Formats: sequence, structure tokens, C-alpha cells
Amino acid sequence: MEWKGRRQSGNIEDQRGAGPSMGGGNPFGRGSGGGFRIPMGGGRRAGGGMSIGTIIFLVVIYFVFKAMGIDLLQVMGNGGQVSMPGFEQTESASRRSSPKEEETKEFMATVLAETEDTWNGIFQASGERYEEPKMVLFSGSVQSACGFASAASGPFYCPGDRKVYLDMSFFDELANKFDAAGDFAQAYVVAHEVGHHVQNLTGVLPRFNQQRQRMSEAEANQMSVRVELQADCYAGIWGKYTQQKGLLESGDLEEALNAATQIGDDTLQKRMQGYVVPESFNHGTSEQRRRWFKRGFDSGRVDACNTFQGDP
Repeated sequence: MEWKGRRQSGNIEDQRGAGPSMGGGNPFGRGSGGGFRIPMGGGRRAGGGMSIGTIIFLVVIYFVFKAMGIDLLQVMGNGGQVSMPGFEQTESASRRSSPKEEETKEFMATVLAETEDTWNGIFQASGERYEEPKMVLFSGSVQSACGFASAASGPFYCPGDRKVYLDMSFFDELANKFDAAGDFAQAYVVAHEVGHHVQNLTGVLPRFNQQRQRMSEAEANQMSVRVELQADCYAGIWGKYTQQKGLLESGDLEEALNAATQIGDDTLQKRMQGYVVPESFNHGTSEQRRRWFKRGFDSGRVDACNTFQGDP
């Protein structure tokens, strides 16, 4: 894919090396709030307020943080935001990206920008406004509005905060473990997750999430397949617009189709366990994923991506 020198999206949040944030909620999904709690137990009170022991404790804490270079009084006057001296950047000073990682980040930002151009144009043609999603790059684990996730979860879209989450190490796994190498295979993954964002904006995801609470597991899996295949079709539409710009190189389409094949439910189950369980499919077979991506690519039309009628 010809991508170097093109516009990069500003909707990238680089959280690599940051780890889960204590202020972002409980990563285990229980309770409320986050961070440390100051003990406020019983004991003799000073002036009807805090106990003498608590006041002494707070004074000690203040000077401990002061010795670390953090003025708690300034922090409280700054809305509770804390920055350790020398660690103001999102990415920790102890972690440095390799040239390969930086190039991948630039590629992701370029692909996201291309999806923005595509869907802004499609929505405008329908008299609507496209709300661009953000992409969060993380390493190891991340906290989203949909809960705590690890790199093992793979790339995902969270409708709660309208963000795409991606650990770039997934692409090494995609190439080495799933035999789906190539930059356009990576671009297909991003475009698929952006397809879920389009579904969120058009009401498909909210309706599905509401309806599946009343479905059996088998019914929910069948509906999930249709949702995922539509996202594949939307990725294909993006591929069509990218081709029309003259950005595709020889073999790019084959890379995307191969990726769709390698991450089909039947292919994955055969690779992992040696047999398939069709009723457990929730993303679609390799044949279905290839077919719906190709349908979006060939047509370039949203109305060609109705996976909810007939057989998927």
C-alpha cells in the first residue's frame, strides 16, 4: 500500500507503556472510584472534624510527597492531576519505541486518516455527519469504557467510548502465527474495527447489544456473525475507495483476503483444537469473511452490506 507522505490522523492516543490508570476506574470491574484511600477511622476529633491522628497522617503524607517533588496543595488546585517530574509524556521515559514500532504507528495513523476520508465522504453524501473515532495504541493491557483488556484480546472497538484499541504486537502474531503478513492485511484489521464504529453510529451495535440480552447463546452467536460480516463488508468499501485513489499495490487485495481467511472461525478452530464447532462461531467462516469483504470492495456501496437478510 502506498501510504508514506500521506496525511496522518490526529485521533491517535498513544498509551504504550502507560499501563492501566488507577484514576480510570477499577480494572476488576468491582466497586467504585480508584486510587488510594486515606484512612478516616474513629478517635478523638479536632474541632468536630478529623481526628488528631488523621491530621498527623496527612501532614506526614504531605511532606513525603513534597520530598518526591510533588506539591499536593498545587495538585489539589489543579483538579487532581498529578505529573511526576520528568514523566509528563504519555509514554514513560523508560520505554523507547523502536524504528519499526514508530513506522507502524505512522502507518496506523495514515490508515485511520484514510478511513476518516472515506466515511466522512459517505456520510456527507447522505446528509449526515461522521463522528471520527479515536485509536488507542497500548502495550500489554488497557482500561476502556468496556472494561479491562489485555493484548490477548486482540484489536477491539468499544462503543462505550467510541475508540478502537490496538496493541501493535498483534501484527507480529497476525504474520507469524496466522500466516497473514502484509501492510494491507494490517490495514484490513483497522478498517474492520472502524466498520464497527460505523455500525455504532448507525444504530446497528446498540440494537444488537439490546437484543442479545433476550437471546440464547446460539442465537446471539448467529447475530454476532452478521454484525462481524457487515464490518468486513464496510472494510471492503474502504478498500475500494483506497484503490480508487491509486494507493493499492500488486498483491494488496490478496493480503486482505488472506487475512480474512486466516481469522475465520472455522480456520481458527481447526488450528487451535483440530475440529470445528459451528454453533460457537461468532465472527463468520473464512469463506463468509472473504466473500463479504470482497462484496464491499467490488461494490463500494453501503447498501450492498446488508448481512441481516437471507443467509450470511
